[in-house]
Amino acid sequence: MSTIRPFKGFRPKEGLEDKVASYPYDVINSAEARKIAEGNPHSFLHVVKPEIDLQEDIDLYSDEVYEKGAFNLHSFIENGTLKQDETPSLYIYSQKMGNIFQTGIVGLASAIEYDKGIIKKHEHTRPVKVKDRTKHVITQGAHAGPIFLTYRNNEEISAQVKEIQKGTPKYDITFDDGIQHILWVVQDTAIIEKIVKGFESVEYLYIADGHHRSESAAENYRRTQTPDTEGFLAVYFPDNELYIMDYNRAVKDLNGFDEEAFLQEVHKKFEIQASCSGCSGCGSQDKNPKERHAFGMYMNKQWYKLWIRNEFVKEDDPVKRLDSYILQNELLSPILAIDDPKTNERIAFIGGIRGMKELERIVDNEDFKVSFAMFPTSISELMDIADAGEVMPPKSTWFEPKLRSGFVVNVFKK
Repeated sequence: MSTIRPFKGFRPKEGLEDKVASYPYDVINSAEARKIAEGNPHSFLHVVKPEIDLQEDIDLYSDEVYEKGAFNLHSFIENGTLKQDETPSLYIYSQKMGNIFQTGIVGLASAIEYDKGIIKKHEHTRPVKVKDRTKHVITQGAHAGPIFLTYRNNEEISAQVKEIQKGTPKYDITFDDGIQHILWVVQDTAIIEKIVKGFESVEYLYIADGHHRSESAAENYRRTQTPDTEGFLAVYFPDNELYIMDYNRAVKDLNGFDEEAFLQEVHKKFEIQASCSGCSGCGSQDKNPKERHAFGMYMNKQWYKLWIRNEFVKEDDPVKRLDSYILQNELLSPILAIDDPKTNERIAFIGGIRGMKELERIVDNEDFKVSFAMFPTSISELMDIADAGEVMPPKSTWFEPKLRSGFVVNVFKK
């Protein structure tokens, strides 16, 4: 049984929502955040990236940064940029990106359920990042950015959400990136009770994105053991609406091999086909993989298709059958000596939102020798790994569209 809890969220004053809502803290760097927030004192980047209001060489982990974020958040509350709902509410949050449309429910998830394994993980967390997020939560007394949760689709819950969407939303904004964000506020206690009851039949929740924020919220609760800190801000999405993109790789060198020798090494475990240009019928000009266990590879202005041979795939293992695992353990590590992709400076990761052209550009114009295109990990693969108590290789999933920060904030200490 899973829970979702309504709360008195802080939201942008109507008319300011397009100025307040911002990218999440971890998808842009400090320089990008400074540029985006320039001239906009209402941007929630002042809360989630508070270093933008301090000197450019500031240590991002200094007390001054955390305290500035807390000051900015509470200034937003005091000056009316953010206003609190008067009654406990749930929020329906829809996003539209091209043909992709997904809808989730904003509410409070339970740190107790996280520690019990009802909220399941599929990634390791890094202590330094958990410490950073925990300090943000404690200093601000708030959960500023939501965790991205998913669950196996539940028709009872979906029916309630669809009814709510027939009403007039509070916010309906399309940002410069072309992505539409729509928010409904749910304050009818009868409807809230139906949604809450619907989650009682949801056996598990799964963290799609936000492992470090989840761990930091749980750590804050472990320290305090209070009802106010047990709940943490989350958006609950049914699994049948989520869109996972490919998460690709580029490597700076061929580990001492020339191109011919490198291809010979790859061919020991992969079938290889050089792509052609302009031909029809064979389909080999396609750059992005169209199926599991197929990979695209770009080197010296030439695309190749790779297929891992069946004898090197362990389909009975939820981790080892992942394409991210196969590429890492059958090519990147043994041939290119990328033993730890989390720390090796010779590898870069490129989100699928940038497209195949970025994989060409990084090889043609930057200091990289080869790039690899992946077939996207599926949500069922993610759930299978979490159910098995295993973890994915780093950078296995890229979710789009991203949740904006600042639409709804959970402040537990004023």
